[in-house]
Amino acid sequence: MATSTDNVELVGDETAKNVARAALFAALVGAFAYVSFPNPVSPAPVSLQVLGVFLAGIMLGPVWGGAAMVLYLAAGAAGVPVFTGGGAGFGSLLADPTLGYLWSYPVAAALVGVVVHRGLSLREYREASTSLLVGAMVAGTVVVYAFGMVGLMLTLGVGVGEAFAVGAAAFLPAEALKIAAAVGIVRSDAVAAA
Repeated sequence: MATSTDNVELVGDETAKNVARAALFAALVGAFAYVSFPNPVSPAPVSLQVLGVFLAGIMLGPVWGGAAMVLYLAAGAAGVPVFTGGGAGFGSLLADPTLGYLWSYPVAAALVGVVVHRGLSLREYREASTSLLVGAMVAGTVVVYAFGMVGLMLTLGVGVGEAFAVGAAAFLPAEALKIAAAVGIVRSDAVAAA
């Protein structure tokens, strides 16, 4: 006796593509964690992670860019070594001096996405002006370093002034380079062809 079954589609093709893109950007941020070096004035190292956060917000938009960073944090909390220095585990999100930076990633990616896409709906990010891209990433940088400073204040017991000096000001030159790199990537022909 033959049984007839209908083809059941649990999720649409676009949702499946967005989940795959979010996983790709989560992996990219995890890989960028390994491109890091110590900052002599801060307990947090300089890494390329924030570049990945910016690109997720720009290319995936606020919803999927933020979701990609939540996936990144979940992978790290589950024990995948995706934090700087190969760190992993839920403790990194609760007691490590970098906890504030990590928790900022979903918010920063979503904010960058909202600014670039001018809301929650996706628009063609390549059409965004350079000044809009830079402004979005500056806003994202403020979020990352505000969260980072709070994390340093909580874990190291330092005041606002010291947290700013070692947790934000010490990183600003590197952030300017990451913003320039992100603009270059968005404007490149390689991205346009993808």
